[in-house]
Amino acid sequence: MFNGNRTTIPLPTSRRSLRRFLSGQSFDVLHVQTPHSPFMSQKLILSADKKTAVIGTFHILPFGRLSALGNRLLGVWLRPSLRRFDKIVSVSSAAAAFAKKSFKIQTDVLPNVITYNHFKTADPLPKYGGQTQNILFLGRLVPRKGCQLLLEAVKQLKDRDLPAFRVIVCGKGPLEAQLRRYVEQNNLSGLVEFAGFVSEADKPRYYASADISVFPSIGGESFGIVLLEAMASGRAAVLAGDNPGYRSVMSPQPALLFDTNNRTALAQKLEEYLTDSTKRKRMADWGGQYAAGFDVNMVGEKLLKIYRQALRKRAGL
Repeated sequence: MFNGNRTTIPLPTSRRSLRRFLSGQSFDVLHVQTPHSPFMSQKLILSADKKTAVIGTFHILPFGRLSALGNRLLGVWLRPSLRRFDKIVSVSSAAAAFAKKSFKIQTDVLPNVITYNHFKTADPLPKYGGQTQNILFLGRLVPRKGCQLLLEAVKQLKDRDLPAFRVIVCGKGPLEAQLRRYVEQNNLSGLVEFAGFVSEADKPRYYASADISVFPSIGGESFGIVLLEAMASGRAAVLAGDNPGYRSVMSPQPALLFDTNNRTALAQKLEEYLTDSTKRKRMADWGGQYAAGFDVNMVGEKLLKIYRQALRKRAGL
């Protein structure tokens, strides 16, 4: 476990094997997701040809003191390879602050991207049609992603005089059994459906089926690509936990954020958007327009410019 997620660590690799691999590829650019592995990626970077541009992107934000301390130590370990980079960017202001604090690196912000039309043109799932409004959660069922908070908020709503709604929980993870027990013990079975793992191919259709999408992550988020994917459909109001990464994405509409330590605050937000269809549609329309600015064709051109500048620098131009 690292940063609230299960992850794998590359096994140590010999410098000779990596040089053999690089000589057979003749890369113009190596783009490294940072922080990177000292066991493989650091050796790969240090073995790169002098003509190869090395670009890095900081993606993570530590969740908890142990993770933060580990990254500071990793920053010292990676110092030799960090000097080899031609340009390093961060996906958000939160990730940039982490890069500066833990790795002593000043970075520009270049956000993550989505394939906008992939989500914009998706059709809703027929089984979620009708008069019942759909509240969607999509994410791993781990403590950091906050599904428990959503269920606790739904418990507060179940006896109120509200338009008919259901909660669709998409995802798998170690908390699934616990969450299912909570639903049963609190008589929420008629309101909450566990849809299980959702493939990348099916994900856009789930987003398109939602009236409200909720992402109650309590922390460890450097960005919020799921927020943009959900907004891209243009069909749902998107509510997000108030953590640094999500805050950076939702800064134009901070009213869509909620305190992840307060189930009542989330319940109030859900009630607000369940009962006010005008506001819900307004936020859905705004989200659809806003997410278009993160399309791969727009942000990708900025990344290509960084590649070209680094290659000219390597060529001495």
